[in-house]
Amino acid sequence: MSTVIMHNVVSVDGYIADAQDQVGPLFDWYVNGDVPLGQGKVSRASAEYVQPMWDKIGAMVIGRHLFDMTNGWAGKPPTGEHVVVVSHRPKPEGWHPEASYHFVDDVAGAVAKAKELAGERDVAVAAGDVGGQAFALGLVDEVAMDVVPVVFGSGKRYFGSVDAQHLLEDPHVVVQGDRVLHLLFRARRQGRPRSPGRL
Repeated sequence: MSTVIMHNVVSVDGYIADAQDQVGPLFDWYVNGDVPLGQGKVSRASAEYVQPMWDKIGAMVIGRHLFDMTNGWAGKPPTGEHVVVVSHRPKPEGWHPEASYHFVDDVAGAVAKAKELAGERDVAVAAGDVGGQAFALGLVDEVAMDVVPVVFGSGKRYFGSVDAQHLLEDPHVVVQGDRVLHLLFRARRQGRPRSPGRL
């Protein structure tokens, strides 16, 4: 069964971009190492954490804003084979018909579609407004944060507009890279006993 992982690079004060969608130094760690990862080079510790996570992802869930900003990565997602876009607008006419991109108008439906497409592989949900909605609905199993030592002060929040308290388990993965700290938490479900963390 798929694990649904909410993920993003984030500042220490909880922002994934500034108010103008600029990420500043949040992705510098992708190019400051010597081990190839995607189109960049990272520290060995980061590569050994990130690459296996990427390899397990079968589908991504993103918002329409991210799709529009990246042009959907020209039909080639950064990880996985399928992308589900939460949007009330359809896929742009004629846009990369060969790409497995699906447009769904609600978050719960988007996560369900992504799980169907991913099969036994994992689903990555982009943090921000869509990720925060999925998290608040109890659809997220794990929260993955790549924490970069920068303070933004304001901007786009990792958990979007979530305004209620939610508990996570202690991080079961803690990896120190170069200019980044990788953390992986399990979402705590009501009625489920706490699981011991392992570092």
